[in-house]
Amino acid sequence: MATTHILETPEADIAYDVHGPAPADSGRAPLLMVGQPMEAGGFTTLASYFPERPVITYDPRGLGRSVRKDGDVTNVPAVQARDLHALVQALGAGPVDVFGSSGGAVAGLALVTAYPEDVTTLVAHEPPLIPVLPDAAAAERARNAVTEAYQAKGFGAGMAAFMLLSSWQGEYTDDYFAQPAPDPAQFGMPAEDDGQRDDPLLSDRSWAVSSYELDVEALRKAPTRVVIAVAEESGQSFTGRTTLAAAELLGQEAVVFPSHHGGFLSGEFGYAGQPEAFAARLHEVLG
Repeated sequence: MATTHILETPEADIAYDVHGPAPADSGRAPLLMVGQPMEAGGFTTLASYFPERPVITYDPRGLGRSVRKDGDVTNVPAVQARDLHALVQALGAGPVDVFGSSGGAVAGLALVTAYPEDVTTLVAHEPPLIPVLPDAAAAERARNAVTEAYQAKGFGAGMAAFMLLSSWQGEYTDDYFAQPAPDPAQFGMPAEDDGQRDDPLLSDRSWAVSSYELDVEALRKAPTRVVIAVAEESGQSFTGRTTLAAAELLGQEAVVFPSHHGGFLSGEFGYAGQPEAFAARLHEVLG
């Protein structure tokens, strides 16, 4: 059973959940599970496989239950790192271990860069980092096309374009850009436009996440053990390629985890992974 708390900061009120024993009462360091734009609920199943230690999940500022007070709507890794640092301090049980997924992996890397003493081990699972790719300009063009489709025709069109981008194998060549706009129905998406344009994945609000540039020197100097993790099913998809490239920049081989990009998810999210096998691998990597 989890308990919910609110961390009040000048810029945002951050909602977080403590699963398992309270940090002050446990002999184990907390494990933070970080997503972006995914909220805390996406980690409920994975957290259940770590009953022996405190697991902290949270909603990034402006998402879910975490209310922004700064008047901004963009999602910036350095800002998320500040929030995570404040959360570690509030827990009073650092340094912590961190598992970051997708944009949360980028936030984890930003946290270690800015506050290296906060984290003992970071497992960065499939960070979507455009600048590490050899075809970075084309990848940025492909990302921007997703937002253009979303702005023009709404959620269904934007998500269909995103699915096309994320499933493409290899570099974004002329063949990729020559494809016709995908039909939302092909991906089970609605064709109707609900008029909203604030989706954190499809709008430009999270471009700073995929455009984040690794500070390789800072990460190498940090006392933190940084583990770059790739999904076994990703192959040469966008996040598979960004992950392998990031690992190479850091002088390591990516550690392989079961299933796909969301391999820790259970069936309630529609695209079930292998959460039990994923959790076993995470236990092994964290030691």
